[in-house]
Amino acid sequence: MSEVSPQQVRDRALELIRHPDYLRLLGIAGLLGVPVSLVAFGFLAVLHAAEHQMWHTIPQHLFGGDQPPWWWPLPLLAVAGLGVGAVARWAPGHGGHTPVDGMGGPPPQPAELPWVLVAALLSLPLGAVLGPEAPLIAGGGGLALLAAHAFGVAPGSRRALIISGAGAAAAIAAIFGSPIVAAVLLIEMVQLSGAALSAVVIPCLLAAGVGAIVFTGLGLWSGLPIGSLTLPIPPGSVIRPDIADLLWALPVAVVAAVGIRLVRGLAKQLAPRVAARPLSATVLAALGVGVCASVYALLTGRSPAEVALSGQQTLAALAADPHAWPEAALVALVVFKGLGYALSLAALRGGPIFPAVSLGGILGVLAGPLPGFGAVPAMAAGMAAATVAMLPLPVSAVVLVVLLLGPLGFAMTPVVLIATVVAYMTEQLTEHGLNHSPLAP
Repeated sequence: MSEVSPQQVRDRALELIRHPDYLRLLGIAGLLGVPVSLVAFGFLAVLHAAEHQMWHTIPQHLFGGDQPPWWWPLPLLAVAGLGVGAVARWAPGHGGHTPVDGMGGPPPQPAELPWVLVAALLSLPLGAVLGPEAPLIAGGGGLALLAAHAFGVAPGSRRALIISGAGAAAAIAAIFGSPIVAAVLLIEMVQLSGAALSAVVIPCLLAAGVGAIVFTGLGLWSGLPIGSLTLPIPPGSVIRPDIADLLWALPVAVVAAVGIRLVRGLAKQLAPRVAARPLSATVLAALGVGVCASVYALLTGRSPAEVALSGQQTLAALAADPHAWPEAALVALVVFKGLGYALSLAALRGGPIFPAVSLGGILGVLAGPLPGFGAVPAMAAGMAAATVAMLPLPVSAVVLVVLLLGPLGFAMTPVVLIATVVAYMTEQLTEHGLNHSPLAP
């Protein structure tokens, strides 16, 4: 069988773009941005409400105080493990792929799609150290495939794959609050060029733009909290990094990359054992996450929710007042959240990005007091390094962290770029080692 050359790929893509059916494909992609964004909005609204009930309203009503008792994660995560284990054991599609496998995987089939969302709703609000991005991206792609069939697009065809990518793009735009992140993630994940890239990405960009408008409009119309990824960095923070910030970013990036690699390595060792005994092993892994959160609360006197959950709220609190956290609590948070993250990656259901960003930000706050190192550059370096170490897409990591930093993002770009490159190379070299250069004659 002869290999298809890049030129042949580009020629076929140009043929597709110039075909009259491509306009119909664009129209379908644009229409799909609406239902996907509706599903994403509903999912995130339910998730936010359930998380608030489980970790704030119910324990406050039962026990009083500002935070749940130290043992509170244990029953919640036992329920999460039992529910996810049952889905993984008996439901079609096993509730989607495990998060340690990254963001990829084929879109779920119609019979599998509901169980992807059910498994995520059993995991995320009950304390899994994961984010909502992977199940929503899978859900967006699966919903788009279902709709494509209604429009007469043949399953498994090139058009079906493009429409599935458009659904995933609309979900990404909703989750990360920006079509820009969706565009960059797709470009890096598709790994094509020229006309081939355009043929795939243009429908995805259209769906992402429509989805972002609908998602934002729903938030304004309903008044429901849709959240913002922009960190609440205090006014008056450092505006531009100096040479000391750039130099300190190097070791911070290495430490963050090695730490995330250790987490991923532990998760990859555990994942086959969980897959072999999905019910019992998932329950044990989920209880392990609960133990991590409970021990942290016992040792520090702080809320166990800082270890459990995705870490988005914890990261926002750190950014708002990084000096309010004792160093011992930050060290404990890194250790126990890292362990809980590894167990969640191996057994529960959700996305891998947000906890990695949070762990990188925590590491940055720990490194902030180093001589000449500012709190904001330190957080920027840690977040960028941890993100690219978990999600080996360097441009996507840069864009995401710059957007997270809000008004200071562009000023922090040199630190973000350096940390991203150093962490990416650290991850690649520790995993694959050095090879002979393909550029050598």
